[in-house]
Amino acid sequence: LSAMEGLKLVTPAFEPLILPLTLAILVGLFMLQRRGTANIGRLFGPVMVGWFLAIGLLGAVNIYAAPAILKAVSPGEAARFIFANPLVAFAVMGGAFLALTGAEALYADMGHVGPIAIRRAWFALVLPALLLNYFGQGALVLADPTAIDSPFYKLAPGWALMPLVGLAALATIIASQALISGVFSLTRQAMQLGLCPRMRIVPTSPEEAGQIYVPTANWLLMIGTLLVVVVFKTSQHLAGAYGIAVSGTMLVTTILLYRVAIEHWRWPSALAIFIIVVFGAVDVTFLASNSLKIVDGGWFPITVGGAMVGLMLCWRQGSSLVRHRLQEMSMPLEQFVANIDEMVVARVPGVAVWLTKVEHGASPVLLHHVKHNSVVHERLILMTFLADRRPRVPVAERHSIERLGHGIYRIQVRLGFMQTPDVPAALRNCKALGLEIDLGHVYYYIAHEIVVRRARSSAMAAIPFAIFAFLARIASRAPDFFKIPREDLSEVGFHIDI
Repeated sequence: LSAMEGLKLVTPAFEPLILPLTLAILVGLFMLQRRGTANIGRLFGPVMVGWFLAIGLLGAVNIYAAPAILKAVSPGEAARFIFANPLVAFAVMGGAFLALTGAEALYADMGHVGPIAIRRAWFALVLPALLLNYFGQGALVLADPTAIDSPFYKLAPGWALMPLVGLAALATIIASQALISGVFSLTRQAMQLGLCPRMRIVPTSPEEAGQIYVPTANWLLMIGTLLVVVVFKTSQHLAGAYGIAVSGTMLVTTILLYRVAIEHWRWPSALAIFIIVVFGAVDVTFLASNSLKIVDGGWFPITVGGAMVGLMLCWRQGSSLVRHRLQEMSMPLEQFVANIDEMVVARVPGVAVWLTKVEHGASPVLLHHVKHNSVVHERLILMTFLADRRPRVPVAERHSIERLGHGIYRIQVRLGFMQTPDVPAALRNCKALGLEIDLGHVYYYIAHEIVVRRARSSAMAAIPFAIFAFLARIASRAPDFFKIPREDLSEVGFHIDI
């Protein structure tokens, strides 16, 4: 939106087109997501290098014309302004903070390119270009106070304005693409961590496991983005929402940094507290300054963030209660294995894979099947997927195979939050590890759970349960999520009360 607003400086006749063009670009961007970014991704680097070189050059030219702006390098100027006008300075900090937006996402691609590449790009290109451009805008306003309404675009001479708008549009599209890809990755991580319902995940690259497409997240994000553009209409109206969102994100990141420093990096508590207090004081100050804009758009990210947290908590509580109830209703594996021959009248040829949430014991749905059909396959595999705190679990550490006797096996597959469950692939890996099964005669069984709330003594309040039940109904079907072939699948309906 902010990139397209430069069109009105080319000619006022373009102003009515800004909103429709922005909406059209956004729709096109989201429509292209299912094709992946492997082909067009090669253009991202050159375009962004050109963007930063261009804005740095524009800033440098204007600094040369008004070098007095370089006095702003001294923190003394800012300190004098703050002490002379503390209330005004506090309010101004909220606007100045917008110059830092984007820094909260510096680590977003660390898993793809690594921290060294990010540091090199930041210090060698991005930071110098941004500083030159911001100082250049300040120099322009000092020389011509009327340029305050759009200092960025007024850095460019008239002949360069249209190319600059086009380059800005490309840069913002690439930045938007990076955020959309980040949403897909975060959605998959949330699913693996049990924070949101299952959604269909579509790989978009045969080489890069991290390049995925999540249709549900894509369309929900598109609808939300279009509504934001229609409601707020201009980037100026979005400033309050953006400031609250980014400053809040930075504060949360600082808090999480403390947890990581203590639990994973094993920093001394005193050192971790000192560093977190220093960064936290800056974050809190900026968040407090931006909170003045809650009425002017800041309410939006707070509302959306609160709603997302509420949905995740409802889903997590409901899922936890379901797993706990399933564990209560299960039979100890030792008892099940010892009595299997008395519980069934026949063992039919083939391999049956029962996908279960129960880590310890025979699941209620398996017991339900045995009770009503009195028959199981010669080889019975109880498979459970477990979430690991690491991004990826190596194949050598991923599978745990336990032979229980009577042709019964328990397999636990541990996946990181960047990995997607795949039952057939897990079986192939287990066969390579020595599991003696015929992959050509495998039948899959999965529970179709119908969760009901107890009329009395329910562990979940009515409204959270209603939200959980709704999310469970719209969740992607388990066979699709676990990549189970439909032709060999049986779903067993099962009621469970919580």
